[in-house]
Amino acid sequence: LAESVPEKVRARFCGIHFFNPPRYMALAELIPCATTDAAILDSLETFLVTTLGKGVVRAKDTPNFVANRIGVFSMAATMHHTQAFDLGFDLVDALTGPAMGRAKSATYRTADLVGLDTMGHVLEGSALALQHDPWQSCFTTPDWLKALIEKGALGQKTKIGIYANKGKQVLDPATGAYRDASAKPDEAVQAILKIKNPAEKFAALRASAHPQAQFLWAIHRDVFHYAAVLLAEIADNARDVDFAIRWGFGWSMGPFEIWQAAGWKQVADWIEKDIADGKAMTKTPLPAWVRQVDGVHRPEGSYSAAENAYKPRSTLPVYQRQLYPEQVLGEAPHHYGETVFENPGMRLWTSGDDIGVVSFKTKMHVISNDVLSGVQEALKIAEQRFSGLVLWQTCAPFSAGANLAEAMPVALAGDFDAFGHIVAQFQQTTAALRYSAIPVVAATQGLALGGGCEFLMHCDRVVAALESYIGLVEVGVGLIPAGGGCKEFALRAMIEAKGSDLLPFLRPYFEAMAMAKVSRSAEEAKQLGYLKPSDIIIFNPYELLHVAKAQVRAFAEAGYRPPQPRPIRVAGRTGLAACQMALVNLRDGGFISAHDNRLGLDIAEALCGGDLDPNTQVDENWLLALERRNFVALAKAPPTHARIEHMLRTGKPLRN
Repeated sequence: LAESVPEKVRARFCGIHFFNPPRYMALAELIPCATTDAAILDSLETFLVTTLGKGVVRAKDTPNFVANRIGVFSMAATMHHTQAFDLGFDLVDALTGPAMGRAKSATYRTADLVGLDTMGHVLEGSALALQHDPWQSCFTTPDWLKALIEKGALGQKTKIGIYANKGKQVLDPATGAYRDASAKPDEAVQAILKIKNPAEKFAALRASAHPQAQFLWAIHRDVFHYAAVLLAEIADNARDVDFAIRWGFGWSMGPFEIWQAAGWKQVADWIEKDIADGKAMTKTPLPAWVRQVDGVHRPEGSYSAAENAYKPRSTLPVYQRQLYPEQVLGEAPHHYGETVFENPGMRLWTSGDDIGVVSFKTKMHVISNDVLSGVQEALKIAEQRFSGLVLWQTCAPFSAGANLAEAMPVALAGDFDAFGHIVAQFQQTTAALRYSAIPVVAATQGLALGGGCEFLMHCDRVVAALESYIGLVEVGVGLIPAGGGCKEFALRAMIEAKGSDLLPFLRPYFEAMAMAKVSRSAEEAKQLGYLKPSDIIIFNPYELLHVAKAQVRAFAEAGYRPPQPRPIRVAGRTGLAACQMALVNLRDGGFISAHDNRLGLDIAEALCGGDLDPNTQVDENWLLALERRNFVALAKAPPTHARIEHMLRTGKPLRN
């Protein structure tokens, strides 16, 4: 292609390969030509990383580039060994999904998702383009796949493929019929997969005589073998291969990382033994460099087979925005600064500048009593020591909400005074965030639910990754927002109304809380009102801390002054009546239960200020008291107990 364009264009010509769906798949492969200007490549990589939020791998101009060369081979090898070990497609998916650190769709559900016609084209194209590849025969399209394509059973887009009946049935290639998809790994193999130590796990897989274990060893062995032989040809270094597979195929670790974790030299011995015994897919030997290194990833860089050297990360200025970039196994682990204060639930730390950072230590970053007391203490310390504070987690999510498992036993034991104190402490914490003497900026990605959402709503600014899923979801567990969420929506409605009728501005906020709406993106979170118009959305989550700190500095440099509590004009009984009318219609139509109706009324009361004249002005504490009173009353209700128990047991909401 480069040779076909005018000579004056060739310096600006290169390839870019996005992975579908591009919103969710992080990988973008950047493929230079021999004539491509290096400055053009740097500019494109910068744009891809910071503007589109991509993980960029510079691939050599070879068939299938990097991710598909290894990833498609992995799928083809899995198909080969599925037949060799006579395993069902659903069993293979059970073996090659999350149990092995891969996507939930595993192998054959992924093929259905991609489209079997597309999968067939990829295999055929690979077989044609890779005539020189020792594994070329591996890319032959299986007969069962050809038959499905001929019948028009192309996977998810035709609602039938390898799986049918919404995934409940799976094809039996021996008969061509569908059967129930319910296969699970043998208990002995499941026990091996639960082994934490990778070296012990792979040793057990290889030593086991069980076909399922032998299958798992075989598919890994062949990918390790293939990646080692291809490294010099397709990629600048092993890091690019591992990131390409992680970002493009959803593996938690790339093939070289897995190999290194399992013991570099030991695995190399096993591969060579299998090659000698004719168990590998080809007799092609491992390249000599495999025996010359003890792993491909080190703190100083990742191995380049072409240069026989360990190559450091890119020094492009755009990567300075990633204060804690994604890592590969073998790199020096991140050091998250100097601890200033911590307790069992959270940590206040600094990286040496004048900005404090608060990170939670709880599972899913739920907000426990330790988090509440710790954040209040962190704010006191930060006001004395720092120019501002950032709430940022070292990994997603921002927060799955309040720690129900900790709080609800207090209510179930009937100690409602203590339970009310917990709710009051939550409100005191969000108020401390709002009225701190220094700017507080939250940096969020992934889930920010319930109390986590309320934390965001009380910060001076939120920097949100595009893939942020934010919502006040308390009704799902039979409660209402009581960390200031109802109060905050009442305040925002008043500001937006600018003295006019409040109801048009309150209605969407009421619906968001009563229906437990969760945004499908940070952009939608703005539409729902969880984020303010002034909040910032970025595409690359690894830039969150950098941008959040920049916002703190901007506030501080401008002479930050904390907001002051202000009277809130409320809708009163007029707003209550409007909300009640909406709830009656939903209840009578069978769309909500009696308990949902009660929850809606309690939300409406805290949002509208209760039985007051329209446009009455109240202070924040009035609305917070309504939140708190209704929350504690709901905690006494059996339907709420049932919802909470069901959520803690299943992770899913109960509608009762």
